[in-house]
Amino acid sequence: MYYKKSNYEQLLAEYCHHEGAIALLKQFRPYLEMLPSMRRPESSMVTIPLPVIRIREEKKSQGSSGSGEKSAIQLPCDLAIILCDPEWQVKMDGEIFIFIHRPEEDFSELLGRWRQTQVLLEKDYEWIMPHGHQHIYSEATDRLYPLFVIMPETPQRICRGLQGANLPFVISLVNEEENEDLAMLIPEY
Repeated sequence: MYYKKSNYEQLLAEYCHHEGAIALLKQFRPYLEMLPSMRRPESSMVTIPLPVIRIREEKKSQGSSGSGEKSAIQLPCDLAIILCDPEWQVKMDGEIFIFIHRPEEDFSELLGRWRQTQVLLEKDYEWIMPHGHQHIYSEATDRLYPLFVIMPETPQRICRGLQGANLPFVISLVNEEENEDLAMLIPEY
């Protein structure tokens, strides 16, 4: 049995905020331990929902000076977590990519999103950082860490496939009693 799209949307919205991302990482301790500071975890990460990177491609023409063209591409992951030094506000080595199992998505599609992310990040890239974090150096890294989020309703074959591919995953519960009438949260800019 597959779950509702609203459950996916709720998890994506929850993990966009640093508190939700930290709660997610607490379910997979090796990634939580990667945070540079447990005293200031909110300053130790930047969460980027539906992330976009800028790829620099070398010009192949004879008269090119070596400068490349840039193109922006949305990654097929749901969330990227960029680790930062909380004191110096610089990007650390290592990036965590969250893949939330989407409604009606089967194992090959879920795994395919991770593989496509790997292929895209093999190129020379930089992050398009969210507002308020543009000052952080956002160059590429060689350390990519995936984390898959599945639901209790996720088909067992997907769990077996992730285990067989030796990929980390957590099972997340969705609060069905989400209150849509909460006051709007206004982001600070």
